[in-house]
Amino acid sequence: MSTGPTIQDFFKQFPNDDACLDYLMAKRHGTTLDCPKCGKHGKFHRVKRHPAYECAWCGFEIFPMAGTMFHRSHTPLQKWFYALYLFTTSRHGVPAKELQRQLGVSYPTALRMAHEIRKYMGEVDGEPPLTGHVEVDETYVGGKRPGKRGRGAGGKSVVFGIMERGGELFTKVVPDAKRKTLFAEIARQVPEGTRISSDEFVVYHTLSNLGYDHDTVDHGAKEWARGDTHVNSLEGFWAQLKRSIRGTHISVSAKHLPKYLGEFEYRYNRRKNPGAMFGELLANL
Repeated sequence: MSTGPTIQDFFKQFPNDDACLDYLMAKRHGTTLDCPKCGKHGKFHRVKRHPAYECAWCGFEIFPMAGTMFHRSHTPLQKWFYALYLFTTSRHGVPAKELQRQLGVSYPTALRMAHEIRKYMGEVDGEPPLTGHVEVDETYVGGKRPGKRGRGAGGKSVVFGIMERGGELFTKVVPDAKRKTLFAEIARQVPEGTRISSDEFVVYHTLSNLGYDHDTVDHGAKEWARGDTHVNSLEGFWAQLKRSIRGTHISVSAKHLPKYLGEFEYRYNRRKNPGAMFGELLANL
């Protein structure tokens, strides 16, 4: 298992903004290319007046940051790269206050950077189909509210999850926990015929009618597993998610919760090789 680059490795590879921009140019466009304007093949040279490279023949300019989270940002590129590094070397994520402290930027800038990185992690993670034996479950995330807890609790966001045993995880903020809503996500992510384990929530009772091999455990009767039928793996992820939110971020607004889910889902799906995360995020810029 790769442990990933050390902080010395990072600053050796990316000592300044120019090194970061050179990396972006080489990664996204190559070191030599056919000019989109004049068609001649050759190297594009760095323009000193702004972050661009120009064709030696006609002066056509390419902006490597266009189409990335860095586009139109006034924050130095090396700070963006270092923020990516911090996200991939932290087990539970990085709060905006920590980014503010380490990068020397304002809190609003740090918060925006954190949200952009979380959104990017979710995009890199993607949504592959989940097969084999999967677990489905929903949870409720939000600040403390008086009264009922769990299903039916007011003021909380509903998060639905599908976990492939020994494989990938899919999570999504959904408007409610009704059958129509949850079944739409299952049908989109899980091929017909797949084995599905769930708890006794009445919504899941008709999954077998849709062509799935469905088994349940009855949590209400304190039945947590029947053989390999359980949702313990997914519930373990919910517990970790909530601990991380409380311990690292204190609370998360409903508006930004999908981005945090994208980050934690990405981390879970790379759990077998977390040291490769920084390189993967760089490779997909």
